[in-house]
Amino acid sequence: MEIEVITVGGYEEVGRNMTAVRCGKDIVIFDMGLRLDRIMIHEDAEVENMHSLDLIQMKAIPDDTVMNGIEGTVRAIVCTHGHLDHIGALPKLAHRYNAPIISTPYTTELIRQQIAGEQKFGVNNKLFALKAGGKYTISQNLTLEFVRTQHSIIDSVMAVLHTPHGAIIYANDFKFDRTPVIGEPPDFARLIQIGKEGVLLLITECVNITSKGRAPSERIARDLVRDVITSFEDDKNAILVTTFSSHVARLKTLTECAHEIGRKPVLLGRSMERYSTTAEQMKLVAFPKSTSVFGNRRTVDRIFRRMMKEGKEKFMPIITGHQGEPGSVLTRIGAGDTPYRLEKGDKVLFSAKVIPNPMNFGQRYLTETRLRMTGARIFDELHVTGHAYREDHYDFIHMLNPQHIVPSHGDLKMTAAYAEFASELGYTLQKDVHLMTNGQRLTVHK
Repeated sequence: MEIEVITVGGYEEVGRNMTAVRCGKDIVIFDMGLRLDRIMIHEDAEVENMHSLDLIQMKAIPDDTVMNGIEGTVRAIVCTHGHLDHIGALPKLAHRYNAPIISTPYTTELIRQQIAGEQKFGVNNKLFALKAGGKYTISQNLTLEFVRTQHSIIDSVMAVLHTPHGAIIYANDFKFDRTPVIGEPPDFARLIQIGKEGVLLLITECVNITSKGRAPSERIARDLVRDVITSFEDDKNAILVTTFSSHVARLKTLTECAHEIGRKPVLLGRSMERYSTTAEQMKLVAFPKSTSVFGNRRTVDRIFRRMMKEGKEKFMPIITGHQGEPGSVLTRIGAGDTPYRLEKGDKVLFSAKVIPNPMNFGQRYLTETRLRMTGARIFDELHVTGHAYREDHYDFIHMLNPQHIVPSHGDLKMTAAYAEFASELGYTLQKDVHLMTNGQRLTVHK
């Protein structure tokens, strides 16, 4: 059986992930994601009304026209977690393939919401929720298995495609968090077992391959955040926090810290409402009873008026806008576009790092400058990554011992750095570690 990898998107950039694997006449697609900075969108984005061809031209979603030349039938679309750079293009592209979308339960619910909001295309693919540890028969020769991992969004897995010639592992994205705030640690025992059974190909993210050591646990971020929030004795100033709205474990920590110091946690923003409410309804997280959530812009401003009237010291708003995205709650506060006014001594906590691209650096700089002009104090980088570091990747390769590796989810600097790292472990460039760009094909078994 011939086995081929088609690198559709996410091999020249961080984002718009999409990879296809053809085994004989059966094809499995992994991910269909957005590239957020290309359309200057943020977590409260609206791409619902845009056409896929325009988005492809802007390099905002994968150019899947390469799939037209692939002989075979797409049997499944598989998504390992719910970040937009992995599921955001589903409403634009999935309808072209007569195949179910298989993802973890929380991811499935987020995909359902994405599709429901789509204005341009009718997406009727069946949605199938597969839990971590579960298996799904795709065809006579192919079985899909989800192996539990950790990432900066809950209910994340690695996808393992079992073929007659060994396993193909799709690991976009992961971190080896042994003490997570929500959920169980990664299933190392199963990964080691799969490694012993034989791994033909590992497709792995390489976002933090140049970061030395191991990625710190989410517990470290919890301690960083708690340390700052609980250190203001009898303080009457505002405490305002911004973080990733999809990072439910972080939202849990923040709401609990607010509750601990006697402030009401208030989650504000459309995406904040979507991710947190969905997680709570699915009983994947429990926020303190004093927590409230508001997404609609008018409602957000009404709540801000209430905070100003009752006293900012009684509340802790948790908001979108840590990248300085236009239209996000924090950006609007900085620009003076909300009833919420910052004054000298008020504290703004960034529980997030800048996603490294020039646009984000510029927007974040502008937002921070505006916040400082109000006299606000800024507390930065109360955060840990959701992506594996160099030594995590070392352990990963030793667990799996794959015959072939394709580094993905990165620009050429990142994928090249991964190839160099793999060469230190005995792999040879273009023989068994393969540097790919978007739209290429690679045969790993004939």
